[in-house]
Amino acid sequence: MKKSLLILALCLVSLLATAQHFIADAAYRAKVDAAFQAKMKLIGEKFYRLDGLHATPQEQEALHFLYAYMPVADATDYPTAYHLGNVRSALRTQHEFSWGKRVPELLFRHFVLPMRVNNEPLDSSRAIFMNELKPRVKGLSMRDAILEVNHWCHEKVTYEPSDGRTSSPLQSIMTARGRCGEESTFTVAALRAVGIPARQVYTPRWAHTDDNHAWVEAWADGKWYFLGACEPEPVLNLGWFNAPASRAMLMHTRAFGDYNGPEEVMLRTNNFTEINLIDNYGSTGKIAFRVVTPQGKAVADAKVDFKIYNYAEYYTAASKYTNAQGMTFLSAGKGDMLVWASKNGRFGYVKATFGKDKQLTIKLAYDAQHVPQAQDLDIVPPKEQALLPDVPEALRAANAVRLAYEDSLRNAYVATFPTAETLKNFPIPDAIPYIIKARGNWRTIKAFVEKYAQQSQRALDLLNTLTDKDLRDMPMVILDDNMQAKSNQLSPRVEYEMILKPFKQFFETKAFTPEEVVRFQHDPAQLVAWIRQHIKLNPDTRAMRIPQTPISVWESRLTDSRSRDIFFVDVARSLNIEARMDYVSWKVQYKKDHQWVDVDFDAEEQQVAKTGTLKLDFKPVPFLDDPKYYSYFTISKIINGQTYLMNFDEGQVDMGGGISWHNVFKNGTTLDEGTYLLVSGQRMADGSVLAHNQFFRIEAGDTTQVKLIVRQQDEGVKVFGSFNSENLFIHEGKEVSILSQTGRGYYVLGILGVGQEPTNHALHDIAKMKAKLDQWGRPFVLLFTDEAAAKKFEQQKNEFGLLPKNTIFGIDKTGAIREEIATQMKLAQRNQLPIFIIADTFNRVVFLSQGYTIGLGEQLTKVIGKL
Repeated sequence: MKKSLLILALCLVSLLATAQHFIADAAYRAKVDAAFQAKMKLIGEKFYRLDGLHATPQEQEALHFLYAYMPVADATDYPTAYHLGNVRSALRTQHEFSWGKRVPELLFRHFVLPMRVNNEPLDSSRAIFMNELKPRVKGLSMRDAILEVNHWCHEKVTYEPSDGRTSSPLQSIMTARGRCGEESTFTVAALRAVGIPARQVYTPRWAHTDDNHAWVEAWADGKWYFLGACEPEPVLNLGWFNAPASRAMLMHTRAFGDYNGPEEVMLRTNNFTEINLIDNYGSTGKIAFRVVTPQGKAVADAKVDFKIYNYAEYYTAASKYTNAQGMTFLSAGKGDMLVWASKNGRFGYVKATFGKDKQLTIKLAYDAQHVPQAQDLDIVPPKEQALLPDVPEALRAANAVRLAYEDSLRNAYVATFPTAETLKNFPIPDAIPYIIKARGNWRTIKAFVEKYAQQSQRALDLLNTLTDKDLRDMPMVILDDNMQAKSNQLSPRVEYEMILKPFKQFFETKAFTPEEVVRFQHDPAQLVAWIRQHIKLNPDTRAMRIPQTPISVWESRLTDSRSRDIFFVDVARSLNIEARMDYVSWKVQYKKDHQWVDVDFDAEEQQVAKTGTLKLDFKPVPFLDDPKYYSYFTISKIINGQTYLMNFDEGQVDMGGGISWHNVFKNGTTLDEGTYLLVSGQRMADGSVLAHNQFFRIEAGDTTQVKLIVRQQDEGVKVFGSFNSENLFIHEGKEVSILSQTGRGYYVLGILGVGQEPTNHALHDIAKMKAKLDQWGRPFVLLFTDEAAAKKFEQQKNEFGLLPKNTIFGIDKTGAIREEIATQMKLAQRNQLPIFIIADTFNRVVFLSQGYTIGLGEQLTKVIGKL
């Protein structure tokens, strides 16, 4: 009996000991502790302070896990108390939600505990979201709770395209808008706040059209499900992107830390484990790659970039490194990809067809002086194989009613934002556009302008340096800092970095001696030398490069190359030295003697770049008279064997302008000396691309002329279906035929999914091509699915720009028109919108587009040019 009691007591002691651990597995716990100690040695223990915080052993273990793998910026820019508060909120979910104890430790550790989702600023959303969502999910199953959280997210945020900087979850709520990366970051944060494992899934680039997308996967009772962020459907595993996802080449997610789950690992770093989720969405193939020298010897640790043709470049969607035998592999959708390998300045590439090729060899046969010959490539995306869950019509209808109500809640909040009318008496009229653009941050911008009314021109000049997104989330403390600093270099932002702490007045008055300031101002190369001497680079070159604030770089004296570049520009501007990051080449520069000087932290002397001129020769054709950069061609520089895109400013692309052959490249543009790759391509209606690769050299002082070849499809327009132009729709309250509205000849017919991202993109694309479509002169018949959709569009129509002047709106009230198109065109997914056709009144269909397609306006124009 005593022996039995002793065994029982020992078991209880063991269980209690285990319960005190955040990580049950002793071996993994030791691994985390070693990584934590390495991080402390790297950043210094002053950035991990538990004094007075009373952390329990379990909380400390969780903190060790976070610090072991978090980016340096998260450790140096946020205090330990912040991270501990989020640990405590996360651990609360295990007790306060019915599913808390059912979530496996592995998933809780990697997909609930971490605050960071992508590259957003960290905020205080976790506790706020938890308190607001707790009563809404009480008593629900995990699956129903996921749906409910997404409905809550839809109440707060809806889709709007914007720049590449990611807002925090609270910033997204404040502005009530977000691009897909922000919506998914926000939704993941909301799900994690109630203890549901969640991760942001993204296709870095679509294969069949130009763009990318991000959504959410959430775990419930043993299975991962997907959902469109802030786009609630009646059931899980359903979104407008089901069909395009089945055509994707790659799907990724990043698991925080050293994750050992069942998925294929693409890349393991000291911050995250990148895993491949493509098998969840479409049919895939696996290829093994061997990288060799020109003599056939295996190359270990070669970088292998997997590139998808998108926006007229070969975009690096994933990177891996070869093993000791020169081998690596990838699973991807059954389509074509360019696979580029490099090491020590040498490179080589192959076109890989997943689902067909099994093993390919890449020979590092080229360098900056010896490049491949020009080459045509036909790039084919995977075929569509969408799987859609069955949804009863009653459930769809109920969901639509709920969505409309949620729209009204969000719109009521947006209605509190000021307008030109409500601000008509504002005493500083030039500030009104900035206040309106600030949306939910309008009070801050208005108060700033009022605060500095006596210096209104300087205040307006400062606001003019900000993007629309900056205006929406810029805090007063940053505006004050830049306004009150003596420097005339007003911009607080260098690129897409977070701005968390004021810095200009600090560097102006406290960081350096007066003698140093004078020396730096006289010769900014001295500031470069100071940074080289005093700021250490993180030796982990594969670390996640979340930009540190300039203050934390100063305090830690440790950073990465990206944050060092930002730090230089911010410090220089603080000392009234004109400095910038050149967005075309991403070089950091300062101005001296009226010339921009390139910053090279590895060189003792800073020099003005040696440049030459590039002229592109192009012969216009009727439907392509001025190819646009990012649509038909791009230029990348080859640096150390890798490609770096030249990011020419998109300018007024959204208004139909932007960088093109005629306005930049026809008469010549300046490029640095070096080797470049010109990629051009023509996207076909089926998503395939007729691509052309051409390498060239720019020599200092010389003009290089290169032929811009945009391959064309030789065949004319084909008739591949029929559609009855006598079909009826509702127009201005009356039932009319299509023929009666269009007259004899060709017309465009579109069926819209109002409020859905694919339709939003389609309308934006058509608006961009308004001038050419107006020149064509034929009608556009755009149909809504019902009256509610028509009313919703009326509220949103100003967001899309001006549509062609011959646009006719109507309602396909019975769905008969959509049904006929689906039947005649043999569409697999009848409910996938938008649908666009070009047809004539002899009932011939010569063009069809369904679902998510970027560049629809250009595709329509291309076909119209051949009619």
